[in-house]
Amino acid sequence: MIEKKDIALEKAVLIGIISKDQNEEQSKEYLDELEFLTYTAGGEVLKRFTQKMDMPNPKTFIGSGKMDDVRRYIEEHEVGTAIFDDELSPAQERNISKILNCKVLDRTNLILDIFAQRAQTSYARTQVELAQCEYLLPRLKGMWTHLERQKGGIGMRGPGETEIETDRRIVRDKIALLKAKIKKIDRQMAVQRGNRGKLVRVALVGYTNVGKSTLMNTISKSQVFAENKLFATLDTTVRKVVIKNLPFLMSDTVGFIRKLPTQLVESFKSTLDEVREADLLLHVVDISHPNFEEHIASVNQILGEIDSADKATIMVFNKIDAYKPEPFDDTDLIAERTTAHYSLEEWKNTWMSKIGDNALFISALNKENLEEFRKRVYDEVRKIHVTRFPYNEFLYPDYDEHDV
Repeated sequence: MIEKKDIALEKAVLIGIISKDQNEEQSKEYLDELEFLTYTAGGEVLKRFTQKMDMPNPKTFIGSGKMDDVRRYIEEHEVGTAIFDDELSPAQERNISKILNCKVLDRTNLILDIFAQRAQTSYARTQVELAQCEYLLPRLKGMWTHLERQKGGIGMRGPGETEIETDRRIVRDKIALLKAKIKKIDRQMAVQRGNRGKLVRVALVGYTNVGKSTLMNTISKSQVFAENKLFATLDTTVRKVVIKNLPFLMSDTVGFIRKLPTQLVESFKSTLDEVREADLLLHVVDISHPNFEEHIASVNQILGEIDSADKATIMVFNKIDAYKPEPFDDTDLIAERTTAHYSLEEWKNTWMSKIGDNALFISALNKENLEEFRKRVYDEVRKIHVTRFPYNEFLYPDYDEHDV
């Protein structure tokens, strides 16, 4: 397998703004994530550009002076791609492309490109293609060179179509075909889910790159693809898991992300049916990430959008082996102690204490506290199982780690 370092990476610059809705710290965090997205897509970030503005410039997103700085840097360093942290309007994209004379992408376009790379099954590829078409439709500017512009003249006057109108009609027809295909696959998958019987269903949910697939591999002893990149998993994977002698189904779903493109939320809602139909959610959190609380909020927002916010949920705080609080100098009278300095024990005494037994702290990679995790999942699944199969309750005694 070819290592990433042996592949020529595409040079890119990142552009973001610091606004009234997004302070300097948030802007840095979003650009950090955008850089990780760029790396995942096969790019190398040479420089970041940020500008303080009340709101984005409606014509060029950033001001003319900053845009000149970006243009000069791109020309001097032969950069091929400029990536903006927020979604650009079609007009902004056209104006910026003319000024920078390079490929211009926004966060949505970049995520769509990663999804297109990662989609393995026909279902995932169809969903990504639908999202791409819906994103492309308002941005068409005569991209199909095989369509000749219809000319006017004698005998040609009347309700003809321009090239752009023809393009839009082609894309609309494509969108209709893709939606019909997804509906057909949805019906097939609904039959598959129905054939699984009444087994308890557990779904792993969480932000992208928090270790869901690693946890899935550890618990189910299967080989779900996992790596340290965003959106390593696109296709929902379902495995039968047995803890002690209690069988249930566990599904690994696509990771969420802040500023997730609307097109992807819509097209992937059918994939998230596994979450909707789950009896129990395991919300996996990367506690080593400095902004894990924001990640939790983003996931909860999307769960609300797919009507799954009220499901029984266990919070699984993963990567405790990588958690390192920032050192705090007690002798500095000016310094203020923040959550960045909290130890794990201190975090457990914050809002996490209200979750009680529904907060677990593990390392899926190093297999730390997995016995406690198994016991908690077993107890919760057993409660649901005995309501469906009351006569089999004697088969599933209380959990004993020595019997596993």
